[in-house]
Amino acid sequence: MTFAARLRAAVARHGALCVGIDPHPALLSSWGLPTDASGAERMGRAVVEAAAGRAGVVKPQVALFEAHGAAGLAALERVLADARAAGLLTIADAKRGDIGSTNLGYAAAWLEPGSPLEADALTVSPYLGVGALTGAFEAAERAGKGLIVLAATSNPEGAALQRARLEDGRTVAQAVAEEVAARGAGHGLVIGATVDRAAFGLADAAIAATPVLAPGFGAQGARLADLDALFPPDALVLASASRSILAAGPDGIARAIDAARAELPR
Repeated sequence: MTFAARLRAAVARHGALCVGIDPHPALLSSWGLPTDASGAERMGRAVVEAAAGRAGVVKPQVALFEAHGAAGLAALERVLADARAAGLLTIADAKRGDIGSTNLGYAAAWLEPGSPLEADALTVSPYLGVGALTGAFEAAERAGKGLIVLAATSNPEGAALQRARLEDGRTVAQAVAEEVAARGAGHGLVIGATVDRAAFGLADAAIAATPVLAPGFGAQGARLADLDALFPPDALVLASASRSILAAGPDGIARAIDAARAELPR
């Protein structure tokens, strides 16, 4: 079963919410946790416990675990293991991307069944060329996993590159989306909920057959209730929210997840 098929089943059962696990130092402090690997682990495992049965997908922000070195990666391993045991799909938000054997190394670390850091999908950067990700695509497909490729990101610095026009008139974002869709293996795209998709060349038809991870909800300004206005209602879209949910604290996170899911139109 492809990642897209498993994702579609999770969304059908639990809705389109993706709960981010972002152990920012300020959030750890607000939870009364130490700003170290132990705090990141405690937050991550608490989020997983609250999300189980309420949401279908969690998305750990890898950099915020890596910041604590080997102990932080060990903490992330335990968070991912908890999520697998709870039946949650996991997206490792690591934004990897390189060439050749390096990409194969990333795939082995994050997508190989049995790897300590095994996740169901990995965010990747295509700006060394989508074709440079071929080995990682193939490794993901063999394992029934997915790559989620940056296309139109919510940070303003990305627009100049992603909206740039190729000689054939397509935007860079559109070319990325078309190459990912052409693989036909259930890989996805990152498209920010706060971007003007038309300006990036990503009309509804361009994303009709490709799963979308949409950051930008909550703290970045997009409203979960507007999901169907931002994306085609029949598209497979994950609405990612992190800080707006985590800000509820350890005692309120389950209620915050319920409230976020209730706000979504699907």
